[in-house]
Amino acid sequence: MDARLYYLQGKAKRVKPADVIELLREFYRDKASIRQRHVAGARFVTNYDFNNTYQYVIAREDVQLRWLIDAIADLGGTVDVADASFSASGKGEQAQASILREDSNGAQGFVDRWRDRVEKVTNARNRNMLRVILGETMEHKRFFDQAIAGREDLLGRRADGAGTGGGVMPTRWVE
Repeated sequence: MDARLYYLQGKAKRVKPADVIELLREFYRDKASIRQRHVAGARFVTNYDFNNTYQYVIAREDVQLRWLIDAIADLGGTVDVADASFSASGKGEQAQASILREDSNGAQGFVDRWRDRVEKVTNARNRNMLRVILGETMEHKRFFDQAIAGREDLLGRRADGAGTGGGVMPTRWVE
């Protein structure tokens, strides 16, 4: 890519695509670690509606990470990520509430860390992609906050009388 197209506002000189790649990689690593935490945390969230919300959030994060991988690859870069470690505190609903609170705080922290930096990216395509990811992260925070408050209609409402069977199965596939 032409270095003239990639530069950050507020800098006297234009930056090279390698500098943009590094910014995108850093964003990717941060978002990927949050996604890994959500995958690990979903194993402890047994409320059916809350767990479905985690599955939705993880699916959106998969799409976001694919966008970032593609943007980095377009500039000639690659990405790698280490698995996040995770342990829940407490048991049952206490552990679930703790996970939801930590994920809500994590989403806010992610947006706080990146909002100003994203606004300084002058390449419109990359800036808008990063803005969408930040916006969706705030939507995820809203889901976590609603779950903490006990709302179960996070992704919609079931038909009258329809139930969930009491929770999430402990294994993904049952033969």
